[in-house]
Amino acid sequence: MHWQTKEQLTNLLVSLVQHGSVTLSGEEKRLASFIYYQLNHLDYFQENPGNLELHRMEDGRSFVTALVKQSEKKETIVLVSHFDVVGVEDYGFLKDLAFQPVELTRELENNVDALPAEAKEHLLSGDWLFGRGVMDMKAGLALQMSLLEKAIEEKWDVNLLLLAVPDEEVNSQGMLQALPALGDLAERHELNYKACVNSEPMFQKYPGDNNLYLYTGAIGKLLPGFFCYGKETHVGEPLAGLNANLMVSEIQKLMEWNTDLCEQVGAEVTPPPTSLIQKDLKTEYSVQIPHTAVTLYNVLFMEKSLTSWEADFLRIAKQAAKNINEFCKGKAEQFKRFTSFTEMPVDVAVYTYEEILEKAKAIHGDQEMDMRISSVIVSNSHLDEREQSIKVVEEVASLCKDLGPMIILFFAPPYYPAVATDNKELLDSARQFIQKWKVDADVEFNEQRYFSGLCDLSFIGKGDFSAKNRLPYNIPVYGATYSLPFAEMEALQMPVFNLGPVGKDPHQWTERLNVKFSFEEFPPILADFVKNL
Repeated sequence: MHWQTKEQLTNLLVSLVQHGSVTLSGEEKRLASFIYYQLNHLDYFQENPGNLELHRMEDGRSFVTALVKQSEKKETIVLVSHFDVVGVEDYGFLKDLAFQPVELTRELENNVDALPAEAKEHLLSGDWLFGRGVMDMKAGLALQMSLLEKAIEEKWDVNLLLLAVPDEEVNSQGMLQALPALGDLAERHELNYKACVNSEPMFQKYPGDNNLYLYTGAIGKLLPGFFCYGKETHVGEPLAGLNANLMVSEIQKLMEWNTDLCEQVGAEVTPPPTSLIQKDLKTEYSVQIPHTAVTLYNVLFMEKSLTSWEADFLRIAKQAAKNINEFCKGKAEQFKRFTSFTEMPVDVAVYTYEEILEKAKAIHGDQEMDMRISSVIVSNSHLDEREQSIKVVEEVASLCKDLGPMIILFFAPPYYPAVATDNKELLDSARQFIQKWKVDADVEFNEQRYFSGLCDLSFIGKGDFSAKNRLPYNIPVYGATYSLPFAEMEALQMPVFNLGPVGKDPHQWTERLNVKFSFEEFPPILADFVKNL
């Protein structure tokens, strides 16, 4: 057997990590083929070649499916993982070693005092391996490949379908394009998907959290944007205009770490919003003030509807507009101490993207606006969907600048639905699993309803998909370069769980995996959980 011991699993993990599969890179494309050929070494797939497939996506990337069908029953457990990773600029002078975990860990031993205290302690223990992707989430993929091999070797009376996808870190295009393939596989092989198990690593609920978690759902994500359209003027006459950087700063003060926007369900609480993009849109230096700016926020949610979130964000935009108006009036009054002048009153309006687009169409016509929006998207095809969304809002706002100054609320991709398992039989099975390992091995898992790290379970689990009625109107590129296959998502809804290895610091240069626990203690735990399902 290839992937059953700690050493074998570590070697597999290292080989996966050495493919520096940053999302949208060439290595991301190549790693899919590597995973396929690794699985193809197993005798089962030599004997059943139609059960292992490399699926080509529209953009040239691929995802892998590997079906082990050894039961007369139709019930099948889906094992899902992603093999892309985030970039490595945060590694600084160690960047060239980020995808060489053995060498990186050895080099860190020579620079141990540069590490934060907890990472230093872990390094010195000898139980941890450092590197980009070792935690998030190539260890989970290695464990699922190992589980597949174990099920084949021991002839489990179960059906398992491994699904390994790219692009989870950006837009989840791998998972979204895999949905039709899952439907096709179910039809061809007469499968009934009983549950899906992801093996993302356990996430800390707070700094220093060393608890183990079994998740029965996945958190949702919104990316609200606030486009600020001010009024241009020369820097020598600042009071004759309105600087968009002032406008966006008022939004930032009201949104960043706003605990009123935390959602609580039972004992679980979402983290407060934080800004992911904030910038003015001036492209060159000049003595004209920036009159357009934008900010995007990461907002996580559990049960709250999109319409409720829209109401909250509009309320914040209106408060920001009020603050801007009062600020400008107050500063103008102060400036009157130096000279007498006619004050230009500032009255910031607030619109949703849907509303401002309707106004633009009323002025310029539906056909003209559709053509302009398409032209903006095509001419900015080299940009990602967030930047394209900003460009479209900017174009629409510029055609309605007589309505300004204004704040426009819109949403940018991606959108992740929140999903949770409500199947009593499987939840009971999960709780029995937790109790068993606590009693028999003193390994204690805490049941958590929502995995907080964001994952592809959002598109395969059971959730509220009513957002499909609002997203097309407020994501500017919806239907062009971004959309969600809600029909396929609703057709495939299944119970979902996340049970994965232990690591620390995802998306940081100190990302690391507890190899001792993850590759010695954890494999039989994961196997037991899947078999019991």
